[in-house]
Amino acid sequence: MTELVSQQCTAKMLDQRAHDLLLGHSFAHQQIGFINTLDIDYGEPMKQRTLLEVEIAAQNVRQQSSTAHHKYRAQASEQLHKVIETAIYKQLNDIDAVIKSTIGIEDSVATIIDILAVKSASVGRLEPLVNDLSWLGRELVTLVNLPYYRNQRSKNTSVKVDSPALALRYIGLDNLQLVIPTFAVRHWMPHSTEPFSLLKRRLRDSAMANAIAAQKIAQINNVNDIHAFTLGMLLDVGRIALVRLYLKTFDQVWKRKIQIAREENQKNLHTALLELQPDPLFLTNLLSNKSIAVSAKVIDKMAFKYLPFKGVMQQLENGVDKGDTLLPLTEVMLKARCYAQYLNLKEHQLIEPDELATWFSYFKFTKTELKTLETSNFTNLAIQID
Repeated sequence: MTELVSQQCTAKMLDQRAHDLLLGHSFAHQQIGFINTLDIDYGEPMKQRTLLEVEIAAQNVRQQSSTAHHKYRAQASEQLHKVIETAIYKQLNDIDAVIKSTIGIEDSVATIIDILAVKSASVGRLEPLVNDLSWLGRELVTLVNLPYYRNQRSKNTSVKVDSPALALRYIGLDNLQLVIPTFAVRHWMPHSTEPFSLLKRRLRDSAMANAIAAQKIAQINNVNDIHAFTLGMLLDVGRIALVRLYLKTFDQVWKRKIQIAREENQKNLHTALLELQPDPLFLTNLLSNKSIAVSAKVIDKMAFKYLPFKGVMQQLENGVDKGDTLLPLTEVMLKARCYAQYLNLKEHQLIEPDELATWFSYFKFTKTELKTLETSNFTNLAIQID
């Protein structure tokens, strides 16, 4: 195995591990074969009485029954997820419906982000578009009235802002280039991700870290940092769509299967189905295999006129042909995604130093990039309201 192939294997493995971690710390541990040492008792074994023959026989029967039930439940889950997978892929064939009904992306949001990318942008052009988006207007007003930003303004202008139009003017165009994509992606997040209780927060944190890392790396490499931030934030829209699709489709198919089992008096199947929950293994594979492709389709449908994302997304989805080179913004996005994933793995102690060295080497991080990223804040936007 060549060094490059070895690096590719490590990068793919860590990318999958990062996806596993989105669904839960314990699940990620299980996927890499960790033993939960909290379940191990290192003390002296407790003395137990000798089981009677009748008890041994009863125990064996229970064990066999339990094993059979687990196998039956696994089969029920497999059959259920075949139906779910088919339903999801069918829905993905109609990407317009996914954009409108599943994610909830309004045309005005793409227009606003596009306008902010050009020098001729003005608050006057944005105001009617923001007025049509009540949720965005509320978010902007709330932002301006946060104590932190109110304290930045002079005493003469520290009155409470109560209209989106005034909030736009206080925030300013430079800040809006960061604020609008951030608020948009947060608005598209699933309302609930149960039974994966932390998934929504981790998706949000991942998008923020990805966008800020992209911005920092772009600045170092003379790539447009606003383009990098915006695409870094939008890159997870595929994950958002797939999480929403899976949880919604699981609920619909599961309920229908339970109803059929009850009507047909299939007691064993009915019992097995009632015990099933959304499967983290199915979802993590779905996210790691399909999220970039879905993001590419969604971003393409957003039809940006001034943001050069189409070629970058094609390269992120399909790679490059032999002899071709990556676009500068593509290189930025690959590094940013890697670093955002690293931050989460590091927080949960799920990456070893040798793995990290190989990973960073594969993406050709420079010392300057790493030094800058190490001192960056990945949780808050670096904005200042005058």
